[in-house]
Amino acid sequence: MRPLGTGDPIRLGPYRLLAVLGEGGMGKVYVGQDHAGTVAAVKVLRPELAHDTGLAQRFVREALAAAAVRSPGVAAVLGAQTEGGRPWIATEFLAGPTLDQIVDRLGALDDARLRALAASVARTLRDIHAAGFVHRDLKPPNIVLTSNGPRVIDFGIARPEHGLTLTTTGQIPVTPGYGAPEQALGRRATPAADVFSLGAVLVYAATGHRAFDGTHVAAVQYEVVHGEPRWHGLPPELHALIAPCLAKEAAGRPTPEQIAGAFAVPGKPDTVWKRGPVADAIREREREIRELTAPLLTTRTAVAPSRRGLLTGVAAGGALLAATGGTGWWLLRDGGSRRKDLFTLPPAVKTPTARVLSADDGDFVVGDQVKPLWKHDAVVGSHSPAPLPVRDVIIAGAESGGIAAFNVVDGKRRWQALDAEGTSGYLSLSDRLLVTADKEGTLRTFVPATGEPKWTAEADAETLLAFDEEAVYVATKDHRLRSVGRSDARVRWTASVPERFRTGLHPQGAVDSGTLVVSTTSGHALAVSTRTGRTLWTVCDQAKKTQLVPVAGSGVVYLNGRTLTGRRTSDGKEVWRGTNESGTSSEWGPASLFADHVYATVGGFTEGIGLRKGLKNWYAPGGTEGSPVLFQGSGVWVLEDLNDGLSVHTLSVKGGSENWYYDPRWISDLKLAVGGNRAFVTGANGLIALPVF
Repeated sequence: MRPLGTGDPIRLGPYRLLAVLGEGGMGKVYVGQDHAGTVAAVKVLRPELAHDTGLAQRFVREALAAAAVRSPGVAAVLGAQTEGGRPWIATEFLAGPTLDQIVDRLGALDDARLRALAASVARTLRDIHAAGFVHRDLKPPNIVLTSNGPRVIDFGIARPEHGLTLTTTGQIPVTPGYGAPEQALGRRATPAADVFSLGAVLVYAATGHRAFDGTHVAAVQYEVVHGEPRWHGLPPELHALIAPCLAKEAAGRPTPEQIAGAFAVPGKPDTVWKRGPVADAIREREREIRELTAPLLTTRTAVAPSRRGLLTGVAAGGALLAATGGTGWWLLRDGGSRRKDLFTLPPAVKTPTARVLSADDGDFVVGDQVKPLWKHDAVVGSHSPAPLPVRDVIIAGAESGGIAAFNVVDGKRRWQALDAEGTSGYLSLSDRLLVTADKEGTLRTFVPATGEPKWTAEADAETLLAFDEEAVYVATKDHRLRSVGRSDARVRWTASVPERFRTGLHPQGAVDSGTLVVSTTSGHALAVSTRTGRTLWTVCDQAKKTQLVPVAGSGVVYLNGRTLTGRRTSDGKEVWRGTNESGTSSEWGPASLFADHVYATVGGFTEGIGLRKGLKNWYAPGGTEGSPVLFQGSGVWVLEDLNDGLSVHTLSVKGGSENWYYDPRWISDLKLAVGGNRAFVTGANGLIALPVF
């Protein structure tokens, strides 16, 4: 949304235009308000198209005719006319997210909501067809979910005439993957084309993926005409109902009336839109539209707000969906430079790397205990997870509460955030932003080098799991998975998980190739789509004695435990397995990937195994059960149990021979991290930095 600019009209018909919502190939859409305070989306034909008399007349004629559709399932057309050579259409605003936004945020619909959606949209198509129209572009962004049920938008201006759609030259007349085969072939669209589109919409709503997809438009259209829909993830009973809608021949498809009857459920199906997470999202949109329109609905005796005041109210109002063009314009609630500043990050600072030691230069004696670079006692809390190096600081839970950042060069505390809870974990986002959570589960972010607070997000987070370029993934306090966008701090989706995964989610997850893999403290693994949260596959009882920690890369996730196995992130199929050379029945510790090898501890040994043929690189004594395997300099870093507590041991990457060790004595809660040619150890409330070779 942006202010009006040069060339934008000030008024069209009864609507005073306040701002530009967006623009596309056919025209612009404005926020408008009439004398009664009604807020509308006003779509105006582009000037270059308005000179085409036939196109302009058709634009207005079909919009006026669309107003004759009497159905509770459509977005009403409020008015349309030609004024000053600029045809325009005004439609109502709808408070609610679109179907694709709900699926993207919360995952596929459950059975009750899917059936309610199918029956409602089918009845709406029946009403549209009865009025002499064909929608021609039914797709998830053109279905708005409101507290009164689904509403179909953007149907009136694409009425069939000689088989053509109202588009500019060169545009594709249908949305690839949702338009019927006859539309893809350029033939005349009948009401059966909308039935095909509804079938494609229902596959998407039920599974979270498109019925037809491809790497480019031509490939998608070919699949629509000749290919088989992507049925995977669709329950058999729903497949039986949806498959007829996607028949290649129009005559083989059911009518909307038949679809509504087949999907009908007893009782009051519209109540599904009034409870649960979908209803929460709808209520959020309703609240935002009330805030948006509040300054517009003044009484006649009140002083009318200024144009600047109206624009300010629009900017501060939140998210709103315009019921034209099938597009949502989401207005940031905080507005102004303050919100922009929250997402503006400084570049990552330079890492002050330490000198790499050499035995040949006399820096250390092979096999001896190494001297720390620095050491500080009573600075780290017993609640702290493993330390996290981020360029010039090391992050850990502070002994006095919250989290703290310590200088990697000398260990002195740089900054502290008392309102952050380190127990939920912390993640470094591209080394430019640190994210953690407070006691209430609100995500809090900071610039690592300075501690400057940035954006927050109410996520009800109990455990931080993983992140990618798009989002941060958390486990919620009510045992669900949630995705929070890095660019806007909005919840993208929230997904329920199978019952055996609802407790004990471990904070170390893995993300790769659009898949999030998480584990439980009881040894189960769960993979979900990062786009929708939909469960992709599970593995149960992978680990019994050690903590299962997934590690992923190049489309494969490696799981430790009773076996060391590599599984495809897409479907969980095993594609690699490590060989246990220790001669014991011990379980594998967490794996690490390094230079085409997988490294892990097993039975008191550390093994390196090649990814291509599964052959071992080396295995050597060292590494207690469940110890992580870390790499820094020329060394492999592991924890070793010496009966009087844990110690840190280093092995050569090349052959596995031991170089040195560090034994703080009588400390059993050591945690290890590496970075910047240093190793960092926490334990007994102390923080220690060790050199590398």
